[in-house]
Amino acid sequence: MNTTTNGSWRELLGRTYAPVAVVLAGGVLMEASTVYLTTSLLPTIVGDIGGAGFYAWTMTAFLVASVISSMLVSRILTTRGSMIAYLLAFGLFGLGSLIAAASPGIGVFLAGRAVQGFGGGLLAGLGYALIQRALPERLWAKGAALVSAMWGVGNLVGPAAGGVFGQFGVWRPAFGLLVVLAAVLMIVVVRVLPRTERSASSSAVPGISLVLLTSAVAMVSVASIVPAGIATAATLIVGLGLGAVFVLHERTAKAAVLPRVTFAPGTALKWVYLTVGILAFGIGTEAFIPLFGQELGALSPLLAGFLGAALSLGWSLSQTVSASAERPAVVRRLVIGGPALLAVGLAAYAVLQQSGPSVLVVVLWFVTLFAAGAGIGIAFPHLAVAAFSSVGDEEEASKASAGINTVFLMASAFSAALAGVLVKLGEPSVLSSARWLLFVFAAAALIGAFPAWRITRSRAARQTEEPQLTH
Repeated sequence: MNTTTNGSWRELLGRTYAPVAVVLAGGVLMEASTVYLTTSLLPTIVGDIGGAGFYAWTMTAFLVASVISSMLVSRILTTRGSMIAYLLAFGLFGLGSLIAAASPGIGVFLAGRAVQGFGGGLLAGLGYALIQRALPERLWAKGAALVSAMWGVGNLVGPAAGGVFGQFGVWRPAFGLLVVLAAVLMIVVVRVLPRTERSASSSAVPGISLVLLTSAVAMVSVASIVPAGIATAATLIVGLGLGAVFVLHERTAKAAVLPRVTFAPGTALKWVYLTVGILAFGIGTEAFIPLFGQELGALSPLLAGFLGAALSLGWSLSQTVSASAERPAVVRRLVIGGPALLAVGLAAYAVLQQSGPSVLVVVLWFVTLFAAGAGIGIAFPHLAVAAFSSVGDEEEASKASAGINTVFLMASAFSAALAGVLVKLGEPSVLSSARWLLFVFAAAALIGAFPAWRITRSRAARQTEEPQLTH
């Protein structure tokens, strides 16, 4: 009998494995929901402690820290074991939440978000990495499905919680609640999580790459607060230049963030990663959408919070449908059409921006953002498979597939930083800021159709039978 297929949801959520499932799923849910909790509360937060010029930094600090810590998941799990790894992750997340809750100004709040991001990146990675070690083989598939589902649940829990707190004009208790939840889950970890063996790690930390990446994102972020004009252009150019140096270093680095096969001749992987990165750029708009909803649409914090999550909700729901597509022609259309649909959705949302909109226009805001998110969702599952099938070696293929999440996080961090620059260009008009941000990001998304086309072309050129994109 095949033991990998006889596990059930009842067994996973039963007395024996439910506590372990709570830890794995709870960590990912905290990471996912915190993004939307924070964006929903940002207008309230900056209204209380100031720092409107650092609006985008709240997302950038969290994402950059998540990128760095996600690179260390395997190393920490190997050298420290499962229990210490999770205690460290929840501890950092709780500490960051506590710093944010007690912050007297935007500087301390950003520091708290960075610490929170370090913990969040570990939680997201551990949620997947520990399934194999903490659950029997027959429950692996159910465990992976449960953990993945938490990203969709976070789309609902985050804005709902943030909207409720924002409705009452308070935000510190929301972060205080995260501290309590982290502490409770730390107790659960000690009681139920199985200990795993420790050993020396053979993987080197890609220190130079991480420094270059962090510096590049930091410089783009600085461009959003320096005086407009030459200073903005100069810092932006330096940031993009450091990003280019990062890519050049990755091509030859012994310890790299991206799989070595990325830059190998003849592989489609570089086009896969470029497409993923461009799709991830759409996520950079999310930090500002609740602000636009409150300032332009006079929406309540609760509704504005859900508006901010509409893009990710479209992504989460559409990928569950798209993943079942198997016909080669259909898959090619989904991969190429994803960036195009993202571009159309963002552009339509930009056109609909106005002060004092009617109910119909507000509804169309939700629809266009959902459509933009669907552009990411219809392409993403097939991009992951394309990454896996772009190389023949099983170990390298595993690294190539894992690189999807790394590239997505890196691109999201860059886009969040660039979003702050574009919003600044439209100041003091919120309407102009919204249009600058959305039209530029729509144009960037449209460019993504080219590398997406190159993926399908590269696959077709290498195969004489059914494309592996559909496997």
